[in-house]
Amino acid sequence: MKFFVDTADIAAIQDLAATGLLDGVTTNPSLILKSGRKFTDVIAEICALVPGPVSAEVVALDHETMLKEAEQLIPIAKNVTIKVPLTVDGLKTCKVLSSRGVMVNVTLCFTATQALLAAKAGAAFISPFVGRHDDVSWDGMDLIEDIRTIYDNYDFDTEILVASVRHPVHVLQSAKIGADVVTCPPDIIKKLFNHPLTDRGIEQFLADWAKTGQSIG
Repeated sequence: MKFFVDTADIAAIQDLAATGLLDGVTTNPSLILKSGRKFTDVIAEICALVPGPVSAEVVALDHETMLKEAEQLIPIAKNVTIKVPLTVDGLKTCKVLSSRGVMVNVTLCFTATQALLAAKAGAAFISPFVGRHDDVSWDGMDLIEDIRTIYDNYDFDTEILVASVRHPVHVLQSAKIGADVVTCPPDIIKKLFNHPLTDRGIEQFLADWAKTGQSIG
C-alpha cells in the first residue's frame, strides 16, 4: 500500500520523505490556508520534495472554470495531480483531463456508486472519506470494501485512496481490505511507528549497553 501525507506543511513533508516511506502528498484548500502561503508556491515546493503524485485542488464549481484552474496548476510540475470534487462538473473535468494523460484525484466520495462513476470518468485516484462516515455513525471501512469489490469486478485502474483517516486502525483496516493508497496527517503516520514494547526494548538495550562501559566508534 502506498503512503501519502495529507498536509501542506513543508517541514513535515521533508521529515517524512527522509524515511523513504512517502509515496505522495495530498492537499486541499483548508491545508493551504493553514500554511499561510501562496497556493502555487506551496505546490511547487512540495512537488520538488516528493517525486510521487501531489494533489492540488481546484476551487471552481463549474466545468469550464475547473479546466481553466487546472491549466494553471498542471505546468507547475510533472507530478501534479488535479483534485476535483465528485460532482457532475467535476467528473466532466476528470474525463477531459484524464484523456490528456493528466492524473486526476476525485475527492469527497461517500458512496461506492460515486466511486464507480469516477472510475468510468478515468480518475487516477478516488478519495473516499472514511472518518467523515464514522462521524455520522456509518462504518467507513464498509465503503472501502464495496469500492474494492466493484473495482476488482471490472478491472478498473483507478486507485482507492483512503482519506479522512483519523487513527492507525483506519490504516490497518485499509491495508487488510486492499486499498491502494492511504493519505494521513503527519501525526497519524508517526503513530504507526509507536509501540510501548518497542520503547521498553530500547530502554533495556541502552541500559545493558551502558553497563558494558563501551562505545561505538
